[in-house]
Amino acid sequence: MGQVIQFVSKSERERIRLIQEARAIYDSIFPPNDLTGEQHKATISRAAGGDVGNLA
Repeated sequence: MGQVIQFVSKSERERIRLIQEARAIYDSIFPPNDLTGEQHKATISRAAGGDVGNLA
């Protein structure tokens, strides 16, 4: 009984959908920093022969 139903217009739903789609496309081109950082560390590790500590 205490539920509140909020009206969301069709244009607002479409705006939200487009933002989500754009974010998914952006993330597929530019992965989030966490993933990029891990890939970068692995690349440095391979380039350094596994001894990353000497690069800092």
